[in-house]
Amino acid sequence: MTAILLPIIALLSGFALLIWSADEFTDNGAKIANIFKVSPLIIGLIIFGFGTSAPEMLVSGLAAWDGNTGLSIGNAIGSNIFNIALVLGVSAIIMPIEVSGNILKKEWVFLMVATLCVGLLLSDGRLDFVDGLILSLLLVLFLAYTLKESKNNKNHEFDELKQVVEKDQTGKIWGMLLFSLVVLISSAKLVVWGGVEIAKFFQVSDLIIGLTVVALGTSLPELAVSITSVLKKQFDMVVGNVIGSNLFNTIAVLAIPGLIHPSTVPEEVMSRDYPVMFLLTVLLFIVSYKFRKEHIINRFEGGVLVSVFSFYLWQLF
Repeated sequence: MTAILLPIIALLSGFALLIWSADEFTDNGAKIANIFKVSPLIIGLIIFGFGTSAPEMLVSGLAAWDGNTGLSIGNAIGSNIFNIALVLGVSAIIMPIEVSGNILKKEWVFLMVATLCVGLLLSDGRLDFVDGLILSLLLVLFLAYTLKESKNNKNHEFDELKQVVEKDQTGKIWGMLLFSLVVLISSAKLVVWGGVEIAKFFQVSDLIIGLTVVALGTSLPELAVSITSVLKKQFDMVVGNVIGSNLFNTIAVLAIPGLIHPSTVPEEVMSRDYPVMFLLTVLLFIVSYKFRKEHIINRFEGGVLVSVFSFYLWQLF
């Protein structure tokens, strides 16, 4: 009984810290966008996308270093499934999400290309050093494209901010942004550690741990940031966060095990997990676009995404 008590405490305290840090991170990220006249979409894609993917990168790197590539791959693919099916689904149930048409024509296309590339690279049953280099190159191309778009983007309004932010507050805001990011990542690690220990206590396999407990734990920052963003009606941040995070998971997180510890890919990944990730990426476009002027993910469609997630979990167990 004592062996399971500490992981449970770590899990619950991790959740509490996660909620606080996600709110601080969202607020300060929005203020940075306001000060530097940066598009909220770019903030969602880069700061939130990269920042909230940091737990996946850390877990993937540590797992690959220990030779546990299955957990690394499961973490990346599982997190992508959680992000679309659970994060976006729950956010849409809370409040229907307006999706920018531009993100569907540009950023989603990049995500789809990256998803197809990963499928081709993993189809031979191996994730090796060359695969890692190819994925790293895609990451560089995505970052270069995003920065170029940031310079060309003329839409700098951020009407949801409650107060005008003065430039002399910049240092304090950056400090709080970085501090809240550290707490965000640390609390996610606390949740992951507690969850993994609980999973081990009940003798669950490493791949399943990667796809469920670790993927959920490392996706909690995305979930917390998206929920706080949708409550503030910062819809570009919600969608930008999910697509940005999935892009980093697909091309950065998956590149890490290939570069550090090349190995075979578990058969279940390509027969069960990758198809679900691919389906959800396509479904993201379908529920958002719907071939009409206003692109909105409504509550019913949010429910559909959560239902897909529930069915996937049922398949795992």
